[in-house]
Amino acid sequence: QVRLVESGGGLVPAGGSLRLSCAASGIYFRAYSMGWYRQAPGKQRELVAIITTGGARTYAESVKGRFTISRDNAKSTVSLQMNSLKFEDTAVYYCNANENWGKGTLVTVSS
Repeated sequence: QVRLVESGGGLVPAGGSLRLSCAASGIYFRAYSMGWYRQAPGKQRELVAIITTGGARTYAESVKGRFTISRDNAKSTVSLQMNSLKFEDTAVYYCNANENWGKGTLVTVSS
């Protein structure tokens, strides 16, 4: 059974930082590209960042230079370091591995 469990969300003031983590189980982790997506209230889910099996990273334009995705294949985890957070970063953040999704973790940025 595939499980993706996100953690690290919370309330943070604008300009602050948070680090999200996703622990994966039930998959051969190092064979998967891993992604972070987010869904703000009333909006569609959107890509935030992806890291491939080889470590190549892709970011949404809105988070470039502020967010960093990383992975630890030994621990089967993928992380998202979020700096200089903005009010518009408020959303539920989801971990993704192909067709598999976590339940999400809420990030709220106060203005």
